[in-house]
Amino acid sequence: MSQKSTVDEIRERFDKDVERFSNLETGQESIMDAPLAMELITQAAVTTNPNAKNLLDIGCGAGNFTLNLLPHLSQLNCDMVDLSEAMLKKAFDRVSWGTTGKVNLYQEDIRKVKLPDNHYDIILATAVLHHLRDDQDWEQVFQKIHQLLVPGGSLWISDLVVHDDPELHKIMWTRYGRHLISVGGESYRDKVFKYIEVEDTPRSLSYQVHLMEKVGFKQIEILHKNCCFASFGGVK
Repeated sequence: MSQKSTVDEIRERFDKDVERFSNLETGQESIMDAPLAMELITQAAVTTNPNAKNLLDIGCGAGNFTLNLLPHLSQLNCDMVDLSEAMLKKAFDRVSWGTTGKVNLYQEDIRKVKLPDNHYDIILATAVLHHLRDDQDWEQVFQKIHQLLVPGGSLWISDLVVHDDPELHKIMWTRYGRHLISVGGESYRDKVFKYIEVEDTPRSLSYQVHLMEKVGFKQIEILHKNCCFASFGGVK
């Protein structure tokens, strides 16, 4: 774990990568089924909380997932959390045009940022939780997210996942590698795998579902899973 990137190192990399995270049509090319994940999470959030007023987007990046929600929920107050100031500025410029609600920016780690409990109707956590580290880290963040939601509020996650069976994980990792080669060749595959090795500590889908149950989510929905990526959520 000591070999992993620090929060500051992760922030510095994302400061330089804003435009790559700003494509609303394709999402991040390194993520399998990124457009489908955005569509499914949008539909799930709007269906579950059609009268939502307050949204929290954790690790918002350039704001893609929030932007997909706003045509359906155009009066949302949007709290955007990210390590990168450059990402937050991009998200603010884009999201402000799509809502009549307030847009608040928090340049902070979700583990440290102070936010109101029992406040949010929808929380999005997309391509971000894989940066958490040990089991305590994971449980504390899931507990915090649960506390931030209003009763009946929902959390929606789309992220990189591992597999509990090491041999099955190898198979899925090989398939993911082929996807990356199809996007940018072997050098791109190697670059992405290096980032994952240094920056990320993903957990399995079953691990996260169990954790959601443990902290008190009463209804959990698996929207989609393909290889090493899953989209899922739950209701408080």
